Amino acid sequence: MPSQLFTPITLGPIAFANRVFIAPMCQYAVEKRDGVPTDWHLVHLGSLASGGASLVITEATAVSPEGRISPEDTGIWNDEQKDAWARIVGFVHERGAKAGIQLQHAGRKASTFRPWGAAGRHGTVPAADGGWAPLGPSAVAYPGYDTPQALDASGIDKVVADFAAAARRALDAGFDVLELHAAHGYLLHQFLSPLSNTRDDEYGGSLENRARLLMRVVDAVTDAAAGRAAVFVRFSATDWVEGGWNEADTATVARWARDAGADFFDVSTGGNAHADIPVGPGYQVRFAHYVRSLAEVPVGAVGIITDAAQAEQIVASGQADAVLIAREALRDPHTPQRWARELGADAPELWQPQYIRARR
Repeated sequence: MPSQLFTPITLGPIAFANRVFIAPMCQYAVEKRDGVPTDWHLVHLGSLASGGASLVITEATAVSPEGRISPEDTGIWNDEQKDAWARIVGFVHERGAKAGIQLQHAGRKASTFRPWGAAGRHGTVPAADGGWAPLGPSAVAYPGYDTPQALDASGIDKVVADFAAAARRALDAGFDVLELHAAHGYLLHQFLSPLSNTRDDEYGGSLENRARLLMRVVDAVTDAAAGRAAVFVRFSATDWVEGGWNEADTATVARWARDAGADFFDVSTGGNAHADIPVGPGYQVRFAHYVRSLAEVPVGAVGIITDAAQAEQIVASGQADAVLIAREALRDPHTPQRWARELGADAPELWQPQYIRARR
């Protein structure tokens, strides 16, 4: 049977040559702390685009200065950042891949030390070291981090406006995919989860209320995209904690987001609470399959997907419509090309002319 992994797929207005996508991976590499992507990002993302994936998604890119996970994160809240991203997008396109950007606000997990080069320091970066006060749905801290300031109505309106403005800049930079980061314990996920959202207004309590901010952002970003780009939503399907966000809630909100114009759902898990997570090969695939089946939406599976047969089986069996790889792509940026050879897929479009001799 021909490989299903290396068949095309169309999501929204964008056609992808195959079903291997590169997942967002934080790099913490903006040494000037100005949010402007650098030559590191050009080479990192460019190498991944050269490896045969049909879509390369940037790291979590902040829609505002206060939305950064760390001071070293990229942003897209001004035109200098947009112009730097445009150079990178152009190179990704030259390599034959589509370019996606993950738009995000870190919320209560903002202003934290990057996981390396901080002399062993962890948690919230103090103002004296270039940090800032985090924001969140409620004054409930993530364990080990500073207590956030609860957003008021005007602050919530600003978040929506920031996502919309970032989407417009991303489109101007040439991105084909706008992914909204509603996973891993960042702001949109924080509003969704009752573990972090204890509000008693129109943004708290019921599932509809907790999803209100996400839905406003989906509406704003799909309006901006207007047929020019595909809109993805990344969910954490479960908090892995009793009484937290779960896969049934995820499927319900995914259906709402689909009806509002979102095109694809990137299904991960965790990140909003300390939890005992049973990590292993493909450990999150069942959540992607659940959301796909219950919500009747196209989904991507992610999480310890490391070999060709495994990835092929996920797509061919209908558990997901695409796979997203991260660590395996860090180990080998040419993973899609290697998988195509192992599966016997006739996919010459994966190969750069400079690499064509490696097909045999």
